[in-house]
Parts: sequence; structure tokens; C-alpha cells
Amino acid sequence: MDETTAETAARLRRAVTRLNRKLRGTAPHGVSPGQASMLASIAKLENPSLGDLALAEHIQPPSVTRLVRDMQRQGLITCTLDTEDRRCTRVSLTVVGRRELDTIRKKKAEFIERKLLTLSFADQRRAREAATFLENLLDER
Repeated sequence: MDETTAETAARLRRAVTRLNRKLRGTAPHGVSPGQASMLASIAKLENPSLGDLALAEHIQPPSVTRLVRDMQRQGLITCTLDTEDRRCTRVSLTVVGRRELDTIRKKKAEFIERKLLTLSFADQRRAREAATFLENLLDER
């Protein structure tokens, strides 16, 4: 019997969730998974406000404030007042934060690469096709 669309969706969700958990565990020990995610959001959004980060991370503003304060103490980010709206705080990566994000991304890619190298050539081709499929599914190409 063929799998229903709902069953396929559930399988995809479980697989992506499990992969994400594995990847989150590859971050260096000095950075929490939440901080690693925040570093990526800051890099992607380029000088976001705290409100922008709350939306991007799907967390409440007080949680953003705590994460930002801790990350600032670690030297990963800097905070500045918006030049047009002095009530608004903007966040950017420091050199240390950029280096940390690059390391995290490298470790995650290496984890997946090690897994891919254990596969047959046919399965590696299927993995490339799956990556293309997921990119298309998310319209991120």
C-alpha cells in the first residue's frame, strides 16, 4: 500500500527534526544551541533589532534580551542604538562571533559529510536529489 501525503509529511518532519537535533549537538561547547541559532539569524538579517531577532527566532523578547546580554558578555556580538530611533537596539556580530558561526557551520557540514561518505554512490546521488528537493520545497534556492 502506498504512503499517504500526510504520512510522508510526518516522516519528513521526523527526519528533519532528528537531523536538526544531531546538528545542534555539533556546536562548540562554549555556545549553546540557542546562541548558535541567534548568531546565524544575526548574520542573515544583518544588523537586526531585538524585535527582528524575536520574530526570526520565534521566541519572546525577554528571551532575546537574555541571549543577547550573554552573547555580548562572551564577545560574540555588539549592540548599538539605532541612529534614527534611539529606543531601538541593533545587534551585529563581532569578529569572534563571525569566527564562532563559521566554526559551527563547518562542524555541521563535516558531520553531514562524514555520514555521506559512508553511503554508496547511488545513495550519495539520492542525497543530492533530496537536498535539491528540500531546497525547492522551502523555496530557498
